[in-house]
Amino acid sequence: MTDDKNPHPEGTSRRRALGGLAGVAGAAALATGTGTGAGTAHAAAGTPHPTRVRTYVLVHGTHSAAAFWTAIGRELALRGHRVVAVDQPLHGTAKFIPKAYQTQDLRALATEPSPVAALTLDDFERRVTGAVRRAAGLGGPVILVGHSMGGASVSRVADAVPELLDHICYMAAFCPSRTMPSLDACAASPEGQHAISPVDHMIGDPDKLGVLRLNWRTADRRALATFKEMICADYSDAEFLRVLEGMQTDESTTAYGNRAVGRAATWGRVPRTYLRFGKDRTVATQLQDRMIAEADALTPHNRFTVHDFPTASHLGPADPSPVVNVLNRLGTSVGRNPRTL
Repeated sequence: MTDDKNPHPEGTSRRRALGGLAGVAGAAALATGTGTGAGTAHAAAGTPHPTRVRTYVLVHGTHSAAAFWTAIGRELALRGHRVVAVDQPLHGTAKFIPKAYQTQDLRALATEPSPVAALTLDDFERRVTGAVRRAAGLGGPVILVGHSMGGASVSRVADAVPELLDHICYMAAFCPSRTMPSLDACAASPEGQHAISPVDHMIGDPDKLGVLRLNWRTADRRALATFKEMICADYSDAEFLRVLEGMQTDESTTAYGNRAVGRAATWGRVPRTYLRFGKDRTVATQLQDRMIAEADALTPHNRFTVHDFPTASHLGPADPSPVVNVLNRLGTSVGRNPRTL
């Protein structure tokens, strides 16, 4: 994190950088299991929430939608909170579905234009900021949570309207910094190279299409094995198929390259938490650790509170309860409200 607004030079090919960013979040993925949790938080979690109602604004990752948060959102609501799960533009209920994807005409799919190519992080930021403003108008603390690519929106929004946020949370999410100012740069870092890349399974040329396109309906066993290892290696095959059903083919390459670096005086004054997933093969755990360290170096007076889920893959525990226990405690600290700083 830095106040420096100068763009970071690209040190690797866009295609290589994008290779570590695909397949990040499946819609409704955390709703697939009800068994024992796969993760254990190091910090205390699960204590009863105060009577003051909080509003959780939840931001999905790439190739995903608001439905990703179904299980977590439901449990937060049952614990007495308001929940707003945001569909980014042309995602979720408004998602773009290529005609060739429906027919599985792979030759046509490699060239079919996509309106998603026009999207930028500015579009994502505006969508989330709008939700945060409406949530703040309801009264009570507002907690902003992002998964994976959603972390870029969290950083952008916390930089723009820190006074509206009581806490921000990155769930195995990208948190760009001065040395890694974009998702492309994060993925291209030495730590990011520990992730599994779907580059061999991309459809079409991302530089020409303007999107990173993946065929989640493929019958190619190698591609399916790669996708599962990337996002939910610990899930059953049936759960994995439900994840694939909620995935979106296209994500904007421009958004991957846009800057998303928070400043110490704005983003850096909002209390923050990181949910660290120890078996993540999309946002590699080594990269998570570097992003946490660089953020803490910028604001040593306001460091990440880190909760470790050592056995969790990128989508998190199949049972969402351990994650919800942590989220349920956010925004309860006294004297750390950024509105009073």
